[in-house]
Amino acid sequence: MLGPKEVEKLGMGSFMAVAQGSAEPLRFIVLRYQGGPKDQAPVVLVGKGITFDTGGVSLKPAAEMDEMKFDMCGAASVLGTFRALGDIQPNINVVGLIPSCENMNDGRSVKPGDVVTSMSGQTIEVLNTDAEGRLILCDALTYAKRFDPAAVIDIATLTGACVVALGGVRSGLFSSDETLAAALQAAGETSQDRCWRLPLDDDYAEGLKSNFADVANIAGRAGGAITAAKFLQRFTGDFAWAHLDIAGTAWKSGAAKGSTGRPVGLLVSYLLSRAGGEKVGAADKAPTPKASPKTPASPARKARSAK
Repeated sequence: MLGPKEVEKLGMGSFMAVAQGSAEPLRFIVLRYQGGPKDQAPVVLVGKGITFDTGGVSLKPAAEMDEMKFDMCGAASVLGTFRALGDIQPNINVVGLIPSCENMNDGRSVKPGDVVTSMSGQTIEVLNTDAEGRLILCDALTYAKRFDPAAVIDIATLTGACVVALGGVRSGLFSSDETLAAALQAAGETSQDRCWRLPLDDDYAEGLKSNFADVANIAGRAGGAITAAKFLQRFTGDFAWAHLDIAGTAWKSGAAKGSTGRPVGLLVSYLLSRAGGEKVGAADKAPTPKASPKTPASPARKARSAK
């Protein structure tokens, strides 16, 4: 586990910017499961660990802000997957990375218009402090390169736009790798923890252009889940990568308020298939996703601002 001094030494300026408004110090958690040969490239799971999200200076509406304690569900899914790995003990190597902090309002908080420097060296213009998840994930994705990973999957309650697009039935899936995307879709069908793939056309990145930095942290409202994924993609050029936006599936609101545990089932199914050598990653083997009444849907809730 790394604290503020170690994270600063690594140059994780984007992660640090989100955490600087909180009295609680950030933590960068590194987990390792070694079930395969030492020379086997690991799968790296990166979980968004915002333990509470006010939106920062770009403050969220008060209604339903209490649910922002669930903004660490990406991190929780990584921890849940590691718990399952410890019990099942498959023949695979897995690394877990969890950037964890609060996004709070304070005199020290990052402000709209600030420019921060990520661990990759890319500069980021912060146009909306409520688009904080991508700011902590981008540094974690850069850190993941040191493991020479076979694949990297990030999991995050990232955007209200994904809730609008898919509701609480399927998680949003984005990937730069066809084999990895097909394998995750197949694992979702097998585990009934389903996802739906969304595009990553380069045209979607146009709104992320900045006059003052290499990239802005948010684009317009249109295609918000996709533009968030395009931001993350900038930090993943050296490995096969997939992004799961679980903003609609990680928890339920209303009378059933609480976490769902998703997408632990999908992740465990994917890792077990990979450990067993099954060719579920082949594009021609992946089943066509079909709607199913067995998939529990979250109650309708108001679309949250992009995060």
